[in-house]
Amino acid sequence: MGRKEMGGRLAVEYQGLQVKVPTFFRCPISLDVMRSPVSLCTGVTYDRTSIQRWLDSGNTTCPATMLELPSTDLVPNLTLRRLIALWASTAAPSSSPAPSAVGPTPAGAAAELIRQVAAPGADPCPALRKLAAFLSDDDVDEFDKNALARARGAAETVASVLRRRETDAVEAAVRVLAVITVSDCIDEENKKRVAAALAADAASSAASLARALRSGSGLEARVDAARLVESLLRNATPDVKATVAEAEELVAELIRLIGPVGEKGSLDKQAVEVGLSCLATIAGTRRARSEMVRLGAVPAAVRVLATDAGSPAQALLVLEAAVSCAEGRAAVCENAEVAIPAVVSKMMKAGMSGAEAAVSVLWAVCHRYKDRRAVEAAAASSKGGLTKLLLLMQSGCSPAARQMSSELLKIFKVNAKSCLAGYDSKTTHIMPF
Repeated sequence: MGRKEMGGRLAVEYQGLQVKVPTFFRCPISLDVMRSPVSLCTGVTYDRTSIQRWLDSGNTTCPATMLELPSTDLVPNLTLRRLIALWASTAAPSSSPAPSAVGPTPAGAAAELIRQVAAPGADPCPALRKLAAFLSDDDVDEFDKNALARARGAAETVASVLRRRETDAVEAAVRVLAVITVSDCIDEENKKRVAAALAADAASSAASLARALRSGSGLEARVDAARLVESLLRNATPDVKATVAEAEELVAELIRLIGPVGEKGSLDKQAVEVGLSCLATIAGTRRARSEMVRLGAVPAAVRVLATDAGSPAQALLVLEAAVSCAEGRAAVCENAEVAIPAVVSKMMKAGMSGAEAAVSVLWAVCHRYKDRRAVEAAAASSKGGLTKLLLLMQSGCSPAARQMSSELLKIFKVNAKSCLAGYDSKTTHIMPF
């Protein structure tokens, strides 16, 4: 939905406002009221569409000052955007504004579409698909998208569709909510509205999202459902988080999401990342860990580490939580010849949190519980493991991680020549995380 340019006249949604427009509400380029004000490094604010078109044309100067731009980053001017929104909502129109592509105004369009979704006995799919298309359209201004997302009752009404049994309706509702949740142009407060709507009946939401993960028409639909789980967990209270963590069917579907897909049995990076993010958060609930292990979280996380398919840090956090229970340690040691080398190999490739999680996993199975299979696998990985442990101890890790690393060094026994395998030169260069 592009904006109709009319010289110095107001944009379509403001044409009915017979009031004086404050000068600083107008874009210096189009002279229209700004719908998405953004500022350049020069301090001048423009409408996003106009300045982006200027920059995309190859210009490297500020249109107003003609100064060279050392940076073309566009910073949203949220204060000005709120002032324009307040002005637009309080100014009294002398006539009805001209209709836009989705309704009379973004707010009016939202109200109408939400009414269609909530209508008893009506098929909500057409309205939901229109909402999703509107929110996904790059040509629609973020000002209008946020107006729709924050419409009274919008998130709650769409979320209520998740309780229905019709697969198509549930998938369409998931898509609308997922677009709001992941869109960069949607305000954080509007994203939290979605999480709050899901949290209002967390048990029902978890069951509905589990069904969407299980019966989604494709991988994209399943990823959308997982993104809603991720949003719910990120904004949840401890009680809501516990309710979601104890939803066995949901946990099982998240584990399946990070598994092989397609005929080749490869892992999808996007699916793995969102699935692991959810599982790592769920693993923070202690009483959910043994159930996660029973459902196959350990081999799934090890597979991710071994194939470079997703975030190693998240996979290591899942394993760290798993080895805190007997079932998790047993699962790691059962396939120690694969799991231990996979953990060692990613120790210095997962950031500080991932590195410390890797040390915690190795320490639990090799030192604290001294499983023979894990110790043997660790000894077989001693050449690289020893060097990584030494590097970690020099890199500012936590005192607990340093203590565990020093205890693991006794297990990674090697001869003097192997000990220096990572230190062939007189200078040791430690790469930052």
